[in-house]
Amino acid sequence: MIATPLVKDCLLDSAREVFETMVFMALEEAGDEVPDIDEDLSLLGTITFKGAVEGVLGISCDLDCARTIAANMLGTDPDGDLSPDDINDAVGEVANMVMGSVKARVQDEIGTMDVSIPSVVKGRQLQSGLGEGTHNLGVTVYIEEEHVMKLSLLYRGGGDVNDN
Repeated sequence: MIATPLVKDCLLDSAREVFETMVFMALEEAGDEVPDIDEDLSLLGTITFKGAVEGVLGISCDLDCARTIAANMLGTDPDGDLSPDDINDAVGEVANMVMGSVKARVQDEIGTMDVSIPSVVKGRQLQSGLGEGTHNLGVTVYIEEEHVMKLSLLYRGGGDVNDN
C-alpha cells in the first residue's frame, strides 16, 4: 500500500537531495499562497516510469528559474551565455535525478521500475492519460526563497492507495 503522504514526503526529500547536492540550491515546500507560474514563460521537464507503479514525474518552473538551475549546475553566471539547449538539458536532468532518487527510495516497497529518458517542453500543465485509479500529486516549492517550482507526480498501480 502506498500512502499519499509518504509519496509526497518521498518526492520532496528526493527533490531536496538533488537540489542540495547537484544544483547547490535550497528547496522548501511553499505555503498556500504561492504565485502562479506564467505558462507562456515556463518549461516542463517530464520523465515516465512503469512497472508495478506507472506514471510520470514532472517539474515546471519559469524560464528565469530554469536559467538559474542551469547556471548552478554548469557553474556559470545566470546572466551569462546559456543556450536554450543548456537550459532544457538542465531541466531534463533535474527531472531525471529526482526520478532516480524517488525510484531508489520506493523500489524495495513496490519493486523495480523502468524509467524513460526525460523530455522538456514549453508549458507547465501535466495532465493524466493513465485512466481510472490515477492519482495526481502536486507540490509547489520555493528554491532559495526566490524561485517557484511545481513538482507533479501522476501515478497508478502499486496496490491500494491511501489518500489520507
